[in-house]
Amino acid sequence: MAPGRPCAAGLARFCQKLKRQKLLEDSAMETSLQRCLSTLDLTLLGVGSMVGSGLYVLTGTVAKEVTGPAVTVAFVVAAVASLMAALCYAEFGARVPRTGSAYLFTYVSVGELWAFLIGWNLVLEYVIAGAAVARAWSGYLDAMFDHRIHNFTEAHMGVWHMPFLARSPDWLAAGIILLASAFVSCGARVSSWLNHTLSAVSMVVILFIIVLGFILARPSNWGAGEGGFSPFGFSGIMSGTATCFYAFVGFDVIAASSEEARDPKRAVPLAIALSLGLAAAAYILVSAVLTLMIPWHSLNPNSALADAFYQRGYGWAGYLVATGSICAMTTVQLNGLFCLPRIIYAMAVDGLFFEAFAYVHPRTQVPLLGILVFGALTAVVTLLLDLDALVQFLSIGTLLAYTFVAISVLVLRFQTASQSSSPGLASSSPKAKEYNSFSDHLELVGTGHGPEPGRLRPALRPYLGFLHRGSPGAAVSGAICGLVISAIALGCVLMLGHSVLHLPFWGFLLLLLCSSVMFLLSLLVLGAHQQQRLKDTFQMPLVPLIPALSIVLNFCLMLKLSYLTWVRFTIWLLMGLLVYFGYGIWHSKENKREPPGLVTARYVAFPDGGLEEMAQDPGRTPAEGPGSP
Repeated sequence: MAPGRPCAAGLARFCQKLKRQKLLEDSAMETSLQRCLSTLDLTLLGVGSMVGSGLYVLTGTVAKEVTGPAVTVAFVVAAVASLMAALCYAEFGARVPRTGSAYLFTYVSVGELWAFLIGWNLVLEYVIAGAAVARAWSGYLDAMFDHRIHNFTEAHMGVWHMPFLARSPDWLAAGIILLASAFVSCGARVSSWLNHTLSAVSMVVILFIIVLGFILARPSNWGAGEGGFSPFGFSGIMSGTATCFYAFVGFDVIAASSEEARDPKRAVPLAIALSLGLAAAAYILVSAVLTLMIPWHSLNPNSALADAFYQRGYGWAGYLVATGSICAMTTVQLNGLFCLPRIIYAMAVDGLFFEAFAYVHPRTQVPLLGILVFGALTAVVTLLLDLDALVQFLSIGTLLAYTFVAISVLVLRFQTASQSSSPGLASSSPKAKEYNSFSDHLELVGTGHGPEPGRLRPALRPYLGFLHRGSPGAAVSGAICGLVISAIALGCVLMLGHSVLHLPFWGFLLLLLCSSVMFLLSLLVLGAHQQQRLKDTFQMPLVPLIPALSIVLNFCLMLKLSYLTWVRFTIWLLMGLLVYFGYGIWHSKENKREPPGLVTARYVAFPDGGLEEMAQDPGRTPAEGPGSP
């Protein structure tokens, strides 16, 4: 054997580890957590995560500085854009009733390394989000007491002038995080009960704002005398949409909680749709009454709703608004601390993070160590660090997770069945079908036998036969790669072409045309192939169009972030790679499926309904049945 061959074989095994996928177990519904959440529980989790400080602060800021009264249109467009990502989460959450959200979805369809990086990124996102919401909660309560709490802290502890540290420690914010962590550690039922109570108060306050706001509405505030409905034009609406998009971040907590849902196949997609609809209605109606009560240019961005009622002579309503704001922010805090330890738990169960975090308390049935450790970590970040430079991590982390979930839907829908990729199996026995992939196993547990995914549609084979000549799945894989590359190119041209790249007009049009043609061709190639169809679980419509548009939108929004955010994000990813290559890759549970050599875990199904898991070399042919030699 040539001297370089052993090294090449080792490198091949190493690369195989990086792209291996998590296989669906037969006991997908079994869990150490408690399945106690109903559709209503999940819906209120989603609403509580989306309707927070943004409703009380974001609406006034966008209306005053970006869009004017057209903030309502910006919220409508942002809700539609968020719906594309939400549908992707709904499909995966119904199909894979396990905790882990985007991390798990990426693991079962794209590969282990990307899944770990998404999970690692989600950890940072939830920690910073929890800290930011706690700071906002503390600031709102402090303002109700004329900033006496803040002034007392600075008077007795001084002011810090150090890089990366806050101006002064925020003990109130750290305390609310520790208190919320204590409630979350008591179990999903206690967290759900508290979330129900606070969400009910918040929704009653929102309903009061909408009803009284429409009573006090003056349609002339949208008229030409006040600058018109859209004083900043179309560009203002688009800029406002980019900002309002983040108001709907939070529905992923439903997918992350699917392992604790009683009926996840039905409850998860329904809860995502209901929560997004309720949140969108709240944002649109509140922004409408806000700009109808007083002229948009006289809004106070910091406390728009309370100030609007004060200007109309209803100062007492400001106390109700403050109560609703504190309840809403508390639900966001609770839901973030509810979701974070479950991401850690999912990674620990898979062996990619430290095993101690897979511990589930036998009585409360929650990942207790993850709640305590990361609750304390979030409290320390809130207490000490300056969050102004870190909050943009929330945007890039969320958008990256949305992107990979959309890609995962495409991979799952068009993944070639193993029967077509294993000629030996197909020719040796029609009685056995081999299940290599997550997609194949889902086809097994679904009802009915639809068209084989990843194969060219029969009606198109006479015309597009050249797509059918290569190895099975090659055209689909190439189309998905082309789609992602063209989406990145489209985002770069649209967002950076003039401002950063300074392209001449002809160069801008040429690149835009090339990337658009590549994007459309990739869509057409995918559309020419059959998709996986399951009758007993939710599947999003208009695939591959909706996931493809979601990918383009996410890249465009990511490119609007500052370069310093990308630098910090890169540093965080490098730290994650150290954890993965130092611990995760060696302790992954998927190692147990791979004995020495390039061995693949496979399922073999037989006509009698039996399912046998077997480890074999890819070159061998499986036996025809249980009694075969």
